[in-house]
Amino acid sequence: MFRRIHRRRRRRRRRCESADQGFRGIRLGHRQVGLPAGVEAGYFEDQNLNVKLADPYPTGVDALNALQAGQVDFVQVGTPAIAATQKGIDLALVGNYTGSASRRSIDDTMAVVASGNSGIDGKDLKTLRGKRVGVSEGSINHLYLLGLLEKAGLKTSDVKIVNTEPPDMAVALKTGGIDVAIVWDPFPITITQQVDGAKEVLRGGEYIPFVGYIVTTAKYAEEHPDVVQRFLTARATTDQWMRENPDKAADAATRWLPGIKKAVALEAMKHNVKQLDPRFSACNYLALDTLARLLAAQGGVKAGFDVNEHFRPGPILKVMADDAKLFRDLPEMPATAKIKDGYTFDRTAAEMACPS
Repeated sequence: MFRRIHRRRRRRRRRCESADQGFRGIRLGHRQVGLPAGVEAGYFEDQNLNVKLADPYPTGVDALNALQAGQVDFVQVGTPAIAATQKGIDLALVGNYTGSASRRSIDDTMAVVASGNSGIDGKDLKTLRGKRVGVSEGSINHLYLLGLLEKAGLKTSDVKIVNTEPPDMAVALKTGGIDVAIVWDPFPITITQQVDGAKEVLRGGEYIPFVGYIVTTAKYAEEHPDVVQRFLTARATTDQWMRENPDKAADAATRWLPGIKKAVALEAMKHNVKQLDPRFSACNYLALDTLARLLAAQGGVKAGFDVNEHFRPGPILKVMADDAKLFRDLPEMPATAKIKDGYTFDRTAAEMACPS
């Protein structure tokens, strides 16, 4: 299948070269399947981009460290970008790899997995009171917990937060170090397979806006706008292919992400494709601002994070205009949430524009 696609991509690449696009080498850091799947299918070659993939990074912090060190040109990262910018890394958010440009909150890839004797009921979040909750502090699963607690009318002091990296959650749950693991796919699926009696008690629910961005440095974005646009075109093409072919995307995941089994990849992809929206709108600015405020309230980052300083919407907006067919299967954005290059975020206006 991929070989046939690849041959078609090469023919298209030659047409691109005849239009005088330079054949450019770029280095990509990845943590999800989107980038390697696009490379495998030849979508980056279509844009005359010669890609070198780094090994998968275990965390967003590791990915950002590689970007800062000049080891890669683009990475995929979510909430760790907030703290990184406050430490002086001049990041440019040029597109989404997960999230929603059409509504305020989306969190289908998040889940709560509880031990069999924990007594936690996903339909009654007050049952979290007094429990030891495993999350990765400062990451999106930590923020999902905060959203759950707010909905339940609980405070962070009503639970015991245990800072736990996703790969360690199964052992922590099995040995009683935590009563519940809150984490993103594929970990909820693998934990329930590895820990006797563990069960997924809650999935998604729109408690928070899930965010994940295509990130480069501000310097790179300024110096290579054509490469950024071509990269985003390739990535949007890949995302649409994944949304339309989740089973084939799961196959790709087993080839590129270490330790991912086919059944796990298939289940995870059902949720992941719901968040594959590479577009930018006012809703994306609102999502990041919301999470920055949540983190600041917990002391995880400094207050006053200005999303306007880090979004670079121009390239993806041009892709959206030039290749509208790549987004035709996505939910329509509210007219009042659509933005132009040079957009300035206003929270009140964005809240009115983006449906909850």
